[in-house]
Amino acid sequence: MIADMESTFDVELKLGRDGLVPAVAQDATSGEVLMLAWMDAEALERTLTTRRATYWSRSRGEYWVKGETSGHTQEVVSVAIDCDNDTILLKVNQTGAACHTGNRTCFFTELTGAAGEQA
Repeated sequence: MIADMESTFDVELKLGRDGLVPAVAQDATSGEVLMLAWMDAEALERTLTTRRATYWSRSRGEYWVKGETSGHTQEVVSVAIDCDNDTILLKVNQTGAACHTGNRTCFFTELTGAAGEQA
């Protein structure tokens, strides 16, 4: 876990070919997975400095702070990185919906079928 959110992180991220890593936002209280977005080292640094979730928009090609336009903000409680240094986990206090569709979480569509069935 990156303990000191006020200082520069000392972990070397293993960025993908596009210079990004996935960042999973999880509700700090309930543990519910809220969304997946993308970060680079700059987005992570901004997040650690401001305690506001900052991501890289692949479609717009720019940084965005969650809730800056919608008001559905993510106050970052803690930041952890996985064992391979290629995925970030943000535990956040979510205000409003996390999903752009207005749902609390982006993971509201349950798939059914072959995975739970026996042949």
